[in-house]
Amino acid sequence: MTLELIGLKEIPLVKKGDDIGEIILDDLKKEEIPIEDGDIFLIAETLISKAEGNFIEIEKLEPTQEAIEIAEKAKKDPKIVQAILDASNEVIVVGHNFMVTETKHGFVCANAGIDESNAADGLATPMPENPDLSAKIIRETLEEVSGKDVAVIVTDTQGRAFRVGAIGTAIGCSGIKPLWVRIGDKDLYGRALETTEVATADELAAAASLLMGQADEGIPIVLVKGFSAFETLRDTEAGIDQLIRPKEFDAFR
Repeated sequence: MTLELIGLKEIPLVKKGDDIGEIILDDLKKEEIPIEDGDIFLIAETLISKAEGNFIEIEKLEPTQEAIEIAEKAKKDPKIVQAILDASNEVIVVGHNFMVTETKHGFVCANAGIDESNAADGLATPMPENPDLSAKIIRETLEEVSGKDVAVIVTDTQGRAFRVGAIGTAIGCSGIKPLWVRIGDKDLYGRALETTEVATADELAAAASLLMGQADEGIPIVLVKGFSAFETLRDTEAGIDQLIRPKEFDAFR
C-alpha cells in the first residue's frame, strides 16, 4: 500500500465568513490536483475557527476568583485561565504553565485546546464549537462539486499524558469512522484479534501534522490519497465521539 500526503500550498489567510470548501476547491484547481474517491482532507482546527469567527478577545475577559487562584498556581495570565475555564466542563489538573481540562466537547487536553499561536495580537482561537458539523459542511461542498466520496477530519495539536511532545489529533470528522474496530480480524498466525481498536482518525491527523508543522509552515490543509481502509470505514453519520473514552472507563481520573 502506498499512502500519499499532499500539503495544499495555495491556502490564503482565512477570515470570518470564508468558505473552507470553496477555498480547498480553488487550491486544487490551481495545483491541478484531482479529487478522487477515497480522498481524505485533514484541516487544522484554527483555520475553521477563524472562518467561523470563533475568536476570544483576551483583554475583554474579567477573571473570576477561581481563575485568579489557578493562574497563581499555574503561573499563567488570569485572563487566559478564564478563557480556559469558560471552554471547560472540568479542571482535571493544574501544573506549571498548563491546565488539563475536559472541554465542552468532552476532550481531555491541555488548556481546553485554546490556541494563541497563528492568531492576531490579543486574540486566541478556541476549538470549533461543533467540529463534526464543520467537517460535514466542508465534505458536502467537496462531494457536491466533485461527485466523489471523500472524508474530512478536523485536527488539533495535543500533548500526551506520559510522553513528551505534541502530535496531531482528530477532534472532528465526517465521511469516515474515526475508529477501526478490528476485533475478529486474523493476525499473521491466524489468531483472531480480541481487543484491537485502531484510532485511524488520530493516526491520519498525526501523519498530516508532519506537513502542517507548528510554526510558519503555512500548510493548514493536507490531502491524503490511497488510504486502503476508506471503503471499510466509510460512514457519513459517524462522529468523533467514537474516540472519546467514557469517563467511567478512564483509569487516570
